[in-house]
Amino acid sequence: MEFGNIPLWFVLIIASAVALGFYDICKKYAVLNNQVMPVLFFATLSGTLFFLICLMVSGQFVTAVRCTKIEFFALLLKSLLVTGSWICAYYSLRELPISIVMPIRATSPLWTLFGAVLLYHEIPNFQQGVAMLLIFSGYYLFSILGREEGISFVHHRGVHLIILATILGAASGLYDKYLLNVCQIPLWTVQFYFSVDLVFILGLICLITRYHRKRQYIFHWRWSIPCIGVLLIIADSLYFYAVSLPDIHISILAVLRRCSCLITFFAGVFLFKERNLWKKSWVLLLIFAGVVLLALA
Repeated sequence: MEFGNIPLWFVLIIASAVALGFYDICKKYAVLNNQVMPVLFFATLSGTLFFLICLMVSGQFVTAVRCTKIEFFALLLKSLLVTGSWICAYYSLRELPISIVMPIRATSPLWTLFGAVLLYHEIPNFQQGVAMLLIFSGYYLFSILGREEGISFVHHRGVHLIILATILGAASGLYDKYLLNVCQIPLWTVQFYFSVDLVFILGLICLITRYHRKRQYIFHWRWSIPCIGVLLIIADSLYFYAVSLPDIHISILAVLRRCSCLITFFAGVFLFKERNLWKKSWVLLLIFAGVVLLALA
């Protein structure tokens, strides 16, 4: 199917990137001067309820819940990885400008490559080596710009958290390949147990942390919170649909989906009034060029 001369997969992946960009914007607005854990819990709960409704409407619910005991614990490990990644990402997003956080978050292919080197003994080729150099150069330039805003890439907790979030996210991506290709667990089953487990894990963390006496922030309900969960489900569904189409180059899809960071970056200009956007835009292009080279290698 095509829209004029535009192929369907291109429309789907651009729509996914747009949804992912607005998902990141909603995250930033939701955690701004707000408690992180309640935001993360209610956003995840909203997304999970939306996903369950979609499963029921499509008639896939019964199929999705079928799971062996071994598969259940394997999927629980994925949920724990994503929980750690999301907690780190949300806290860093509250403490850092979105124009710094999202370009760093978009470099997950770099950490996936490192994982492939360690786990599968893959040796980077020349193009991958150049891509890694571009990305780390972007990190260095961001550290210089960050110092102008009082942000030290060496000592700032938010920087440490977003890098850890990106590494955990890359580990989750590598683990997805194991679950789907090696264990042959159906996609809907992975998505179902991953989503439901997240709600219980985050709910338990919220119950534990609510009794912490020293609170710097008070929780404020914002309508951007449920939008986070719904937009993520939409973005992922469009992406998986695009991947399922014949004659698709996954490397091209990955690059186009990374365009979401462009939306969130320029949101820093109009919505959050962040500084040094012109200088950061050149560094963003440097990092994005590295991501493109990695995806096309």
